[in-house]
Amino acid sequence: MMDHLFRHHYGKMVSILTRIFGLQHLETIEDAIQDTFINAIRAWQGNVPESPEAWLIKAARNRLLDLLRKISAADARVARIEAGVDTIAINELFLDHEVEDSVLRMIFTACHPALNPKDQIAFALKTISGFSGKEIAAALLLKEETVKKRLSRARKMIRVKNLAFEIPGGLDLEQRLERVLEVIYLIFNEGFHSNRKDILIREDLCGEAMRLAKTLHSNSFTATPESYALFALFCFQSARLRSKINDQKEIISLQEQDRSRWYQPLILLGHQTMDKAVSATETFSCYHYEAAIAAEHVRASTYEETDWDKILLWYEQLDRLEHSPLNLLNIAVVQLQRRDLEAVKNLLESIQPNLLEQRAYLYYGTYAEYAHQIGNREQALALIDQAIALVENEAESGYLKRKKAKYQMS
Repeated sequence: MMDHLFRHHYGKMVSILTRIFGLQHLETIEDAIQDTFINAIRAWQGNVPESPEAWLIKAARNRLLDLLRKISAADARVARIEAGVDTIAINELFLDHEVEDSVLRMIFTACHPALNPKDQIAFALKTISGFSGKEIAAALLLKEETVKKRLSRARKMIRVKNLAFEIPGGLDLEQRLERVLEVIYLIFNEGFHSNRKDILIREDLCGEAMRLAKTLHSNSFTATPESYALFALFCFQSARLRSKINDQKEIISLQEQDRSRWYQPLILLGHQTMDKAVSATETFSCYHYEAAIAAEHVRASTYEETDWDKILLWYEQLDRLEHSPLNLLNIAVVQLQRRDLEAVKNLLESIQPNLLEQRAYLYYGTYAEYAHQIGNREQALALIDQAIALVENEAESGYLKRKKAKYQMS
């Protein structure tokens, strides 16, 4: 229970208290909240309060006041907060819409252009989502010491640049929101297809990305067609999570997944959100096209009913908008399903696999399937071996090895 409460309320508490006391006290705020949860574990043994969140926020505020009293520069500020008009204003900040506003301010702070892009994700996961340094290191394939440095660097830059704890306006909002969406997208992707060796899916990261994306919808300025499309994409992808891996932690291909296990309420929510994403704009983003592709997959009641022509159209539109070798590879995969083998060959020959970096094994796996379909068994086996040599994730390695066994038997 405490783990759930910590993850669910940490970001809210940090955001509210930062709005009250200022970004300059962020580390002290985080320490106070950490202390509060430790005290809650002791105080709640067999007697959980009726409103845990209210208890936590009040206790964290009191603990923070104690800590700030020890900081001489904060004495005047503490005095104003403890009495008078400021107290009334503070109470207003705990209303639901103000809580959402505070969290949004923290999201935009985490994605401020003054911060190093590499630091932004770590800072967002720590400050908004309550991930520990160890969890961040595991999620991003980093050493804990590297995570500590990134968090320290981000906090220092916030102090040095004296960043405002605010939701930006005008053109700045548009530019910052673009980065906010990118960071949330990257968090979800790491959950949906992890770079870790021992695990393929991180449901906690997917859930956190969904929560952050949904928070954007609480404000009329951030509830944009792009933010709705991103959330719709997350809904469609998350609906299939439980069917991607079996009890032996083996990957189940899309063709073999049990579609009765796909979570229909999330799919419905995805379609409803997608309606909002397309109704207010005639210009579609990369998130619109990715969500449209995911929607086609969940719309098909069987693998054979998948509308590959429509998926090809959306991928081609996506590549026109943001050309990349990964998009070309995905188009090649779709053309394999359409049995347009000449198009597959041309696409694969146009891709430089080294540009795919950690995902280069996907290129060789796709090329192996192409070789298998044209009946070149020797080439298929050589290419699948290249893919196996490059892949790091154990579940994906196992999947490729099972494919190799099929090629050997054909």
